Amino acid sequence: MSFMDLPVMPPVAPMLAKAVTSVPPQPDGSVAWSYEPKWDGFRALVFRDGDEVTIGSRGGKDLARYFPEIVAAVKDELPDKVVLDGEIGVPALIGDTHRLDWDSLAQRIHPAESRVTMLAEKTPAIFIGFDALALESTSVMGEPFEVRREALLRAVGPGGRDRRVHVSRVTSDPAVAEDWFSAFEGAGLDGVVAKRLDGVYVENKREMLKIKHKRTADCVIFGYRIHKSGTGIGSMLLGLYGDDGELRMVGGAGAFSDAKRIELQQMFEPMRLDPEKASPGEPTRWRSEKSGEWIPIRPELVAEFAYDQMENHRFRHTVKFLRWRPDREPESCGYDQLDVPLTYDLHDVLEGE
Repeated sequence: MSFMDLPVMPPVAPMLAKAVTSVPPQPDGSVAWSYEPKWDGFRALVFRDGDEVTIGSRGGKDLARYFPEIVAAVKDELPDKVVLDGEIGVPALIGDTHRLDWDSLAQRIHPAESRVTMLAEKTPAIFIGFDALALESTSVMGEPFEVRREALLRAVGPGGRDRRVHVSRVTSDPAVAEDWFSAFEGAGLDGVVAKRLDGVYVENKREMLKIKHKRTADCVIFGYRIHKSGTGIGSMLLGLYGDDGELRMVGGAGAFSDAKRIELQQMFEPMRLDPEKASPGEPTRWRSEKSGEWIPIRPELVAEFAYDQMENHRFRHTVKFLRWRPDREPESCGYDQLDVPLTYDLHDVLEGE
C-alpha cells in the first residue's frame, strides 16, 4: 500500500518514441527540437516522497526491489518530492572504457532476494534522468520540455562519477546529434532521441522520435518447432499484437548452436500449452523445418530480434535473435514499434503518379 502524496502518482505509462530513419533537422530560423543520446537500458520512472520510493517500469511494474542501490541513491541524491523519467543501466569497464552492459542489467531481474542483494553490490546500476514529471509540490507534465528539463537539472544537481543519479546530455544542434549517433554507439547507446522543445509530456503516446542503429523489434515467443535432428528446438515462432489485441505470427528465428537449441528446449518445455499435442503447421510459405508442426507455449517471453524487411505484416526473411527483454511486457509488443510502413502502394514510389 502506497502512502505517497505526490502531484503525479504511480503508475504512469511513459511517453514513447516513434522510429524514424534520420535525425530531424531544425526548421529554418528557429529551434524546435532537443536531441539526446538514446540509452540502452530499462526505461524507468522514479517516484520519491520522503522515505517512499517507487521505480515504475514501462509496463507499470515496480522495479525497486531489483535495484536497492538506486532506491538508496534516490533518497540520498534527489529532493524530498520528485518524479523523474529516465533509464536504468549497469556500467561496466570494457578494456579501459566505461560503457553500459546489457547482459549485466538483464541479470538483475531475479526472484531470489539473496541474488538481488549480491548483484546490487557486484554490478551496481545507475539512473540516467532525461525528463521530469514533478518537482516538490508541482506537476510539470503539462509544461514544455524546456521547462521540464530545467526541473530535471534542479532535481539532480551537479553530477559526479561517484553518484548513481545522472542527467542525460542534450543539444539543439542536429550536427552534434549526428556525431553522437556514430560516436556514442561504443558507449552502450543505441541511437538518438529527438523531443519537441514546446511539447508537453504525454503518457503512452509516441510523441518523441528515435533514430536507431539497427532495425529491431521486440517480439513475443509463442511457440517452437523441434529441430530436424529431433534434438533441441529448430526455430522459435514470433508474434506481435495487433490493435485488436490479437497476437499474430510475424515470422521465426532459428540458426542456434547445438547447445543453445537444447537449452532453449529445456526453457520452453514447461511452458507448453498442451504437453501432449503439437499444432499442425500454419498455411504459410514460411517454413523452418521439414515438418510444419509447431508446439504452442504460453506467450510470456519477450526477446529482441534483428530484421531487414517486413512484407504483409510479416518478416520477409528469417530474423536473428539478439537478446532477451525481461523489462518488456508481452502485451506491449505491437506493430507500432516498427520503423517502416507495413504496407505501401507501388504507385506511391513511382515518379509522376
